[in-house]
Amino acid sequence: MTYMLLIVEPTEQRSTRTEAEGRVLYERMLRFGEGLREQGLLVATESLKSQHDAVRVSRAGGKTRVVDGPFAEVKEMIGGFFLLNCQTREEAVAIAAECPAAEWCTVEVRQLAPCYE
Repeated sequence: MTYMLLIVEPTEQRSTRTEAEGRVLYERMLRFGEGLREQGLLVATESLKSQHDAVRVSRAGGKTRVVDGPFAEVKEMIGGFFLLNCQTREEAVAIAAECPAAEWCTVEVRQLAPCYE
């Protein structure tokens, strides 16, 4: 089964760290991902840039709407993800609990499935 670990972090958390502190945390995440790759569990992983440069796109009535972010009411953002092949949900949850990011944010575990399920 395929699971995605979404790294959900407070929107302004990155700005509270120095670049050196951020690089140390990033290196920990890279090592975590490499360990998953060595175990044959990792399908893909990426870190996402802060939402400050993000845009949201929607289409209604044949018209496309592009809105710049961030939004004042948003308190969290997706900071990155790990896409895993696991045997069970419990295995995915155990891996999420070992993710270094669980120390400073939330790691959401989601199984991939069609949108009608």
